[in-house]
Amino acid sequence: MAMLIQRASALTIVVCLTSALLWSCATAQEVEDESEFNYIKGSKKGPTRWGEIKKEWATCNNGDMQSPIDLSSKRVKVVKSLGQLKRKYKPSMAILKNRGHDITQAHWHSLSEHTLNGRSYELEVHLVHQSSNPDAKYPIAVVGVFYKIGRPDPFLAKMSRKIKELGEAKEKNAGRIDPRGIKMGGEKYYRYMGSLTVPPCTEGVIWNINKKVQTVSREQVSLLRSAVHDSAERNARPIQPHNGRHVDLYDPNPTHIIN
Repeated sequence: MAMLIQRASALTIVVCLTSALLWSCATAQEVEDESEFNYIKGSKKGPTRWGEIKKEWATCNNGDMQSPIDLSSKRVKVVKSLGQLKRKYKPSMAILKNRGHDITQAHWHSLSEHTLNGRSYELEVHLVHQSSNPDAKYPIAVVGVFYKIGRPDPFLAKMSRKIKELGEAKEKNAGRIDPRGIKMGGEKYYRYMGSLTVPPCTEGVIWNINKKVQTVSREQVSLLRSAVHDSAERNARPIQPHNGRHVDLYDPNPTHIIN
């Protein structure tokens, strides 16, 4: 993975979001060394075997709130009560780090991990956040954004030279990065309870998937994939069982609300 990390004081942090729930920057609970698993179908280290590799990864196979899922219109309830996601990002010095399968925290998956009514998109970025409240019932929140092929993404365009220079190196100073450049657009988003999509597949993650689809060029997708240097055609975990979970769609001006 290649990964975008931001630093503050002695704490290594990731691109951070402050929402209506007041999330702050913190290191996420995803595994750091991703050479221990892969995305190759049928492999001993592949997605269906992640829960067997380490006992602390058992949730990957045994959990009942795993991510990603298909965001099917049949399961969506339109609501107004969630409120807008309010971003309060600040520029800071950053490191571009290769973890083995993607670019994280923000990290980009190709193809998208979540699907919308069965459709996959070319890319999906995840912004992983952890609550500053140590007693939070659900301490991890992820904001996801879909990308389709179209105009180049401005944020990735600014990062492209650094990504190319990363090469076989494990990490590279990316200079001062402003995460507000990661476009979201629109106010509508899906929310559901799920998990991290890489080991240890921790559950109790609040997922917020932006409804508006952004654009990315084919060249940018190819650059991200070439920077990873893994043998998988995609770094996306397969869709997981829904297990009766409900999905909310925040819409500030809905034409109708499903009770």
